[in-house]
Amino acid sequence: MELKEIYEHKRIVQVGGYSHISPKISFEIFPPKDGNISNLFDDIRLLKKYNPVLISLTYGAGGKTQEFSLEILKMLIDLEYTVMPHFTCVSLSREQVAKHIIDIENLGIENILALRGDIPEGMNVSMFDFHYANELVDFIHQKTTLSIGVAGYPECHIESDNIYNDIENLKRKVDAGASAIFTQLFFDNDKFYRYVDLVRKAGIELPIISGIMPVRSLKHVKNMVNMTHVEIPQKLTEQLEKFPDDALKIGIEFATNQCHDLLDNGVDGLHFFTLNHSDQVSEILDNILF
Repeated sequence: MELKEIYEHKRIVQVGGYSHISPKISFEIFPPKDGNISNLFDDIRLLKKYNPVLISLTYGAGGKTQEFSLEILKMLIDLEYTVMPHFTCVSLSREQVAKHIIDIENLGIENILALRGDIPEGMNVSMFDFHYANELVDFIHQKTTLSIGVAGYPECHIESDNIYNDIENLKRKVDAGASAIFTQLFFDNDKFYRYVDLVRKAGIELPIISGIMPVRSLKHVKNMVNMTHVEIPQKLTEQLEKFPDDALKIGIEFATNQCHDLLDNGVDGLHFFTLNHSDQVSEILDNILF
């Protein structure tokens, strides 16, 4: 099922004899570094009860990493999931990207998340065939029928001067053929609502799916700040500092409240960055869905 169909149609479910609209839930996973997928698929099976609209897989291009990712995608398809592999174009040639697209289409996959990716240290974008994500989106759009997801940044991409320039970059990706926007993680819903408002004012009407990352520790939070420049609420930081042994519980409570508020305000979907841990995500979903 393509992204447009997934996010434009209401999902009606029956609970206790009553019909209601079900939130659109999705998950991000990644290939285990040790190559052991048994625990990963235990998590995936546990999360299946939440009827996700799709599972995205962070995806390596080239060599053994690509082959491993393809195997996981095949397994997900066998489990009847709709899948959306990630793909980053930085440092890859057009020929390499074209081959990757063929591999994806040969599996019967309909969706892809197109990203530029992080630039390797000591290099710059001028060295590559693809300089920015919009060029990758255009390439995929011109050569395939894949439905293309792109990234959005409620608190601005780390390389952008300001949020307005960042949304101009988003518009370039949309104009190149994107079908849906999946946001970077955020912890302040007001920043997300402001972002959605600015995106709509820019004339972009695609679904905007909220990226949710449950906090697992104070160290985890600090890593997120360093990597993304996302602002962490002071109250959350204080709780983690005061009760470090309760970090998982604190993360569940915070994300539960965050998701309740997003759903109450009509968010297009919730996309959970699971970090290959189903424990927290499962408790959060139990809190907001049942």
